[in-house]
Amino acid sequence: MNKVILMGRLTRDPEVRYSQGDSSMAIARYSLAVDRRGRGSNQDGDQTADFINIVAFGKAGEFAEKYLHKGTKVLVTGRIQTGSYTNKDGVKVYTTDIVAEDQEFAESKNASSSNGGGFNNGSERPQQMPAEGFMNFPDGDGIEDDLPFGPVTR
Repeated sequence: MNKVILMGRLTRDPEVRYSQGDSSMAIARYSLAVDRRGRGSNQDGDQTADFINIVAFGKAGEFAEKYLHKGTKVLVTGRIQTGSYTNKDGVKVYTTDIVAEDQEFAESKNASSSNGGGFNNGSERPQQMPAEGFMNFPDGDGIEDDLPFGPVTR
């Protein structure tokens, strides 16, 4: 089975090209910075990241072109694809890409904009969730206006 699931932030805006022919197809390429935790951290305990090349074809490529930009946190599922080519100097170059089958936003638009669309350098700590997985909000805090499923009755 060849299945990959990654979550990270785009390091740059997607580069999109369209194939030639009667039915042109979008081909989007971008790089994803994926945190490496645990053993992959440096000696100070800071997180390091892997930079993974992603390619999205067709509708997935159009989605990337329209909605993804540098700093966007996404969840990508797909498959690993390897290849090789000979460059202009006659040297064989080996490639490894993730072919995206599904791309989903991994944070809200508001969280993304409050992050400045950039990377968290570790100085900001995310708000901790209580053990039971729910956060307490005081009455009248206005959160009801942001809910996608209508008014909350108490």
